[in-house]
Amino acid sequence: MDSSTLLFNQLKTAEPFFLLAGPNVIESEEHVLRMAQHIKSITTKVGVPLVFKSSFDKANRTSSKSFWGPGMIEGLKILEKVKIAYDIPIVTDVHETIQCDTVGRVADIIQIPAFLCRQTDLLVAAAKTGKIVNIKKGQFCAPSVMVNSAEKVRLAGNQNVMVCERGNMFGYNDLIVDPRNLEWMREANCPIVADVTHSLQQPAGKKLEAGGVASGGLRELIPCIARTAVAVGVDGIFMEVHNDPLNAPVDGPTQWPLRHLEELLEELVAIAVSSLYHP
Repeated sequence: MDSSTLLFNQLKTAEPFFLLAGPNVIESEEHVLRMAQHIKSITTKVGVPLVFKSSFDKANRTSSKSFWGPGMIEGLKILEKVKIAYDIPIVTDVHETIQCDTVGRVADIIQIPAFLCRQTDLLVAAAKTGKIVNIKKGQFCAPSVMVNSAEKVRLAGNQNVMVCERGNMFGYNDLIVDPRNLEWMREANCPIVADVTHSLQQPAGKKLEAGGVASGGLRELIPCIARTAVAVGVDGIFMEVHNDPLNAPVDGPTQWPLRHLEELLEELVAIAVSSLYHP
């Protein structure tokens, strides 16, 4: 059995759930290594399998002036150091087909951003790396759309696919989380992940003092959405975590404070274990 299938099976059968977590974007090598060390220590203590997440390039930004990250080459070098230093699997996003092969040499899970969830060429390129593919459901999509997105990966020869819920947008700079999606997406016949941070984004909903806009968000509701997701019985939780969200260069309003991570995970584990619903 190859390493990707082995990891996929471990995550698929993880009890009570697995966690994809880390800072939204790579800010520096020192910061990412420090975050990975702290998050792994917490998840090991709580007993939740961890895949470390951070992005090397935030291509989908509200403003072209926003912080994007270090880029693919430098970012992957940093993520590889995290992987080796702390023996943690890595998940990161791709935005173009030409990135997939290079990213697949480091990442254990290739993530497809929500806006790109129906892009056949990108899904096929990610699938052909042989790595696990995590597809974020588009903000504009019904849950049934993910059946076809997952099937595109399988038809390209890769059975190791997951789908991720991150809310629906109906305009007015806000997202709505419909727990029914977490059940309906099971029609894709693969692990279901709940993104409990991006689902609380308010895209372009925050006015800046210097002019322009940035994404806002409702950090205080992260526990609410996370509790709902584990009670429904999701396989994994996606959560962006930062040691200082108020000063994070990207998506600070929807990153969970590192100092509160252990407490929240303990609560979620308790809910998941005691839940009477096991799909």
